[in-house]
Amino acid sequence: MRQRMIILLGCFLGSLAFLWPAQGQQSSDNLVITGVIKDKENRKELENVNISVVGSSIGTVSNEDGVFSLKVSKATAGRGLVFSHVGYLNSHLSIETIEKQSDRLTIWMTPTAQMLDEVHVYGGTPRDLVEKAIEKIPQNYADKENLFSAFYRETIQKGRRYIGISEAVMNVYKTAYSKRVANYDRVQLSKGRRLMSQKRSDTLAIKIVGGPSLSVFLDVVKNGEELLALEYLNQYEFTMDKPVSLDNRMQYVVRFQPAVFLDYALYVGKLYIDQERLAFTRAEFELDMSNRDKATRAILYKKPAGLYFKPQEASFLITYKQQGDKTYLNYIRNVMRFKCDWKKRLFSSTFTTYSEMVMVDREEEGVESIKYKDAFKQRQVFYDAVNEYWDEDFWKDYNIIEPTESLESAVNKLKKRR
Repeated sequence: MRQRMIILLGCFLGSLAFLWPAQGQQSSDNLVITGVIKDKENRKELENVNISVVGSSIGTVSNEDGVFSLKVSKATAGRGLVFSHVGYLNSHLSIETIEKQSDRLTIWMTPTAQMLDEVHVYGGTPRDLVEKAIEKIPQNYADKENLFSAFYRETIQKGRRYIGISEAVMNVYKTAYSKRVANYDRVQLSKGRRLMSQKRSDTLAIKIVGGPSLSVFLDVVKNGEELLALEYLNQYEFTMDKPVSLDNRMQYVVRFQPAVFLDYALYVGKLYIDQERLAFTRAEFELDMSNRDKATRAILYKKPAGLYFKPQEASFLITYKQQGDKTYLNYIRNVMRFKCDWKKRLFSSTFTTYSEMVMVDREEEGVESIKYKDAFKQRQVFYDAVNEYWDEDFWKDYNIIEPTESLESAVNKLKKRR
């Protein structure tokens, strides 16, 4: 992670906050479709399942409890829903089933072991495969500018206890992928809220990698200055893993790990590449923690004097979704875990910051760029840019990622303390 990747996440209790006007109104013509997604064989809940309206860009993802909620117009719901997850056959939900739902649906997804006979064998090396997929980026991804509506949530935990929750609806502007530069891609806050612990001992006065701007910099397919840059491939060793199915399409899986020693931390992870189109569909990677000093320089931007910062995890997940003959950014998740020790204190504290952003809708006709003065800045702290207001009807017709049960419990506890 080079210095240019550093963007900020911070928790500063008592900071000023602002609320942008809402860009959407509640409508009686909408349906709210809720359910839980489970593995058909072991009956376990499935997180990060992609849910979308057939033939549209409208969608969301399931939370860690497998729960999802999707708000769509009655006319749009007639197309039905499709559920896709790595290693599973797609599941479909018809409008008839939606209309018959009483409370919450259960969606069963089937593992795709039976599809392995469709595997394509690639004749080159794993490195060759990655290079070929990079070459095909202009062909496989958006060739015009797009404007996404996205839901973003950021949480902070001290140990197992939530001490901060912030979330927002964002506008994400992306230029064409024909030029792999992120300089003109921008994020704009539309509407947001926050809820923070008021305990003095919970104050976390540091700045680390994170924030809504990750949707710009962590789009490794678009951002040619990061992981998938041809000039950086020599830094890694590539190996082929077992193929999997995603969205009913077989994927090559390429593992990578550092092959050289540099003065900054590299990554360890996996790339998923569509076997037919050679399009990147998913990237899972984490910062190499073998050298803690390098990892600290990559993660930490600012801390108080006397605090010892000890990084433990910096992991990332980016997924892409095919629509028509193009592939688009779909979901980004970032987890940071670290310990903080203070001089003259007996015990250290473990903190975890978790952020995720899902693209819930997309426009590509008549799109205008987000002006720089209106964009969320790289060094802006997300917590400072959202309002403290919190109520059950805040989002109305917006599509969001459903909170987990533990997060809902944390919200209730934090609200009682105010």
